[in-house]
Amino acid sequence: MDYNNHFHLDEKIKKAFELQKWPEIKSTDSWNIFKIMSEFVEGYDTLARIGPCVSIFGSARTKPGTKYYSLANEIAEMFSRAGLGVITGGGPGIMEAANKGANEAGGKSVGLNINLPFEQFPNHYIDYDKLIQFKFFFVRKVMFMKYAQGFVVLPGGFGTLDELFEALTLVQTRKVEKFPIILVGKDFWNGLIDWINNVVIEQEKNADKEDIFLVKVVDTAAEAAEEIFDFYSKYSLSPNF
Repeated sequence: MDYNNHFHLDEKIKKAFELQKWPEIKSTDSWNIFKIMSEFVEGYDTLARIGPCVSIFGSARTKPGTKYYSLANEIAEMFSRAGLGVITGGGPGIMEAANKGANEAGGKSVGLNINLPFEQFPNHYIDYDKLIQFKFFFVRKVMFMKYAQGFVVLPGGFGTLDELFEALTLVQTRKVEKFPIILVGKDFWNGLIDWINNVVIEQEKNADKEDIFLVKVVDTAAEAAEEIFDFYSKYSLSPNF
């Protein structure tokens, strides 16, 4: 490492801790508890009034007119016509497509938007009284999990994968009620499923063989909707925890 760069990095670290002493950091952490509580209260109050919903995840970078944008739109429309609300992360791409499908079908269109310094702005298809702004990712993920009666996951990046594995972990460990987790797009997801089967389960024995059946991979909107509808023809609808 270049000595001058290393020296300047050390100075920046020292300066950061000079500006905010440990007692100040502790005080800031304490006040953050109240901000976290307020986000939970707003989320619970809003979503508890809406009724059964399906959470739809996918990339913020997916463009209108593309295959997966159209699929998300169609899936959300089907759920809305069946009386289920649609929950998304509130942003562009797949989220926008799903909110648009719900909105145009006259269904409940929910957006759980995360405040980021880039990329994420609420789309225009969220019901005005069902847009919730979050600062904390972990609070937002609780809202996705608690009130969703199913998860539909279209292709996406790190955020989408994070939400998928959060749902899988909670169902696998029985921290929440079992709900359907549907992956849309076999070309996109089959490589991941093969890796879980061949490496995680068979080779390393880091999961049970039955765990792979927690997800279902489909290719069409009709298949995704059918999986959700079939599941809830056998089970009652209620919050997951």
